[in-house]
Amino acid sequence: MSLLTRVRDLLAPRKRSLVFRLVLLASLWTLLVVAVAGVFVNSQFRDAGIRRFDQSLSMLTDDLYAGTTVEDGVVKAPFLVDIRATRAYSGRYWTLFDSPGGGVLKAIERSRSLFDSDLMLSSAQIDQLMASPGKTLFLDMRGPQDKPLRAAALLARLPGHTTPVVFLAAEDRSQIDADAGRFVRITAMALLILGGGLILAVVVQVRFGLAPLFELRREVASVRRGQTERLHGQYPEELEPLAVELNALLAHNQEVVERQRTHVGNLAHALKTPLSVMLTEASQQPGPLSALVTRQADVMREQVDHHLRRARAAARSQTSGERTPVEPILDELAVTLERIFQDKADGQGIEIDWRCPDDLCFQGEKQDLMELAGNVMENAGKWCRGRIRVMATSVGEARWSLVVDDDGPGLPPERWADALKRGQRLDEHTPGSGLGLSIVDELSRAYGGSVTLGDSPLGGLRVSLDLPRAPG
Repeated sequence: MSLLTRVRDLLAPRKRSLVFRLVLLASLWTLLVVAVAGVFVNSQFRDAGIRRFDQSLSMLTDDLYAGTTVEDGVVKAPFLVDIRATRAYSGRYWTLFDSPGGGVLKAIERSRSLFDSDLMLSSAQIDQLMASPGKTLFLDMRGPQDKPLRAAALLARLPGHTTPVVFLAAEDRSQIDADAGRFVRITAMALLILGGGLILAVVVQVRFGLAPLFELRREVASVRRGQTERLHGQYPEELEPLAVELNALLAHNQEVVERQRTHVGNLAHALKTPLSVMLTEASQQPGPLSALVTRQADVMREQVDHHLRRARAAARSQTSGERTPVEPILDELAVTLERIFQDKADGQGIEIDWRCPDDLCFQGEKQDLMELAGNVMENAGKWCRGRIRVMATSVGEARWSLVVDDDGPGLPPERWADALKRGQRLDEHTPGSGLGLSIVDELSRAYGGSVTLGDSPLGGLRVSLDLPRAPG
């Protein structure tokens, strides 16, 4: 996979944040520029050092060429005042070669510094010299003790000598290589620090530049959680139109929901009035027909109440949402139900043990929470022998649960599903319409929650509600 493909995959808009993509692009560009700059600077430093080296070697070959003489056909090297050329393996060397032809060089004289070694040119280097007479060539070669050398070679003719003479001067380049290596390390460290600083500056710049966007996200989340109704922040000119449009959308959604709720209320009111008239007339004219009308009118009224309640809950769950503290609701319901059932259990009444965190909030309206918790706790009060336990706990950041246990006779598992059906009465001797748990089921599902029945540790029925939680 190519580097371009990898970068494209990293920048793919699947779930990559803007900060990640901007920082990644800036980092890649910074690293590329730093790498190119490092290579260029190091190359220039090395080339500059070699050029200075070559100038010194070129001067030495020129001195050799200028001072060499021919006496009686014998080539005589000049006397050069260079202490390094007289000390063995000093790193400064020179040699004069005769070139009789055929690509072969024969050493004529050499510096004392070579001691018992010789400077040897490869056949390719000899061919280069033969092809460029009178021109100084700069070569890399190996010298005494296998040290790397930089050499300058010149092929020229001397008066009185029949074959060309090669003037070769060489010097140990270990020092310049060491200097270049040290410069590379220092430069690399400096460029890495510079690159890291630039990337850090990009991160700070991106975070600062996108801060209004993060603030917009936080405000939208606050609206969704019901903490605010509108966006109130001041945003740059690029984000201001978006904030205005979001506020307009929120206002439009609220208007639509309120309009639908009004329509549902008007419809329910329009139906309830004729139903009330029918029930009144039927009660004044007893008979089989009157009983049938009364029974069907009651069913129709229950249907109207059911769908009106469901529409209200659905509308509320889709709006920005209310924040209803759970603890005061449970306290109020416990006090009320203990008074209602004060004559139960041979006049001893019932005991409701409830627990709830102080900061737990229901994301919905107070009326709906009263109906949800009230129906479940009232159902437990009807069936219990004297004890009810209510536990409200947080389940993650977005959910909470309400668990109600009683010490009543309980309910067989095969009848749990029937308990949640509308109008289903499990005991005809117990007062009620059979709508309590069905109302709880409908309301909880309208809020995206659920109702679960089970066996209680107290011996009776356990009812567990899963509901949306509003952040504290």
